[in-house]
Amino acid sequence: MPVIRHTECRRSETPAGVMTTFASPSLGDATRAVWRVEATPATSGPLHDFDAEQVWTFLAGAATVELGGETFAVAPGDTVVMPPSTPRRVTAGAGEGFTAVVTAPAGAKAILPDGTVHGVPPWIA
Repeated sequence: MPVIRHTECRRSETPAGVMTTFASPSLGDATRAVWRVEATPATSGPLHDFDAEQVWTFLAGAATVELGGETFAVAPGDTVVMPPSTPRRVTAGAGEGFTAVVTAPAGAKAILPDGTVHGVPPWIA
């Protein structure tokens, strides 16, 4: 399916926010996943890793990105390239959270700090 209509996008909710999948292997038979993250203010995802590169472009709000032992403050227009095998955590700004668009290869797997493979998140599947 070459055109994925807005009404077909898939929403996944976590305690830290909402991910809206625009394209993925199960949505348009894409080889890359593309999704929007709308993060709740003052929340963060867990410290984790991925077995594939992710590229995050921040559209609104503010966040702090912990990546490979470094910490970066990001704002609208900033893009963060997250290499595979690099621990990361994104924390939303306290005032308004953030909105970002993210892409990763199809089938990218989340990995917990202890090495446990958590699997493919629903917004990438």
